[in-house]
Amino acid sequence: MSFGKSKAKMQTEDQVKVTFDDVAGVEEAKEEVKELVDFLRDPAKFQNLGGQIPRGVLMVGSPGTGKTLLARAIAGEAKVPFFTISGSDFVEMFVGVGASRVRDMFEQGKKNSPCIIFIDEIDAVGRHRGAGLGGGHDEREQTLNQLLVEMDGFEGNEGVIVIAATNRPDVLDPALLRPGRFDRQVTVPLPDIRGREQILKVHMKKTPIANDVKPKILARGTPGFSGADLANP
Repeated sequence: MSFGKSKAKMQTEDQVKVTFDDVAGVEEAKEEVKELVDFLRDPAKFQNLGGQIPRGVLMVGSPGTGKTLLARAIAGEAKVPFFTISGSDFVEMFVGVGASRVRDMFEQGKKNSPCIIFIDEIDAVGRHRGAGLGGGHDEREQTLNQLLVEMDGFEGNEGVIVIAATNRPDVLDPALLRPGRFDRQVTVPLPDIRGREQILKVHMKKTPIANDVKPKILARGTPGFSGADLANP
């Protein structure tokens, strides 16, 4: 039985094809995460130079703004493996399963370091403890406790960076955001008009379109659109 095995999907460094060039419209967020790339390329050198790297980074933004894409691009730029899992994959009916999945995922990460572990929708497992909806919250709290234990249990020099994404930072348990855990927040906002134009240009490179379609005009007519909205008009 593999109940306790992590459901994290791993992409090796050769499989991660995304780079910062593929992530348009979030220039400030890209600047904020560039040092993660430097660290992952050579953790020992980075730390010898006095660099302080967070163990955990929380990406905050509305659905479709490109949080997953940006996390994958960090791995692509640094040429390191990328583990991805959704918070809901940890939460099971069976007590103890989520906690053992968390343990297994961190073990895999350490074996493949330097690497990125990306937890999408961390609010599924990281809500305030005691805010359980129905009888299943004991299992969720156990899983969250295990995640906190794992975050506290590895040193920065192990070369594992954990990135989590949420569109609901307000519901997260404060313990997740303490120093040494997810203490760095990167906001991935909806793109402004210039950002929308950049995103459209990236997609237009990949798709044959009529010559009279102008990204600037489309960007003007799409206020409030996310990167995902623009990719799937």
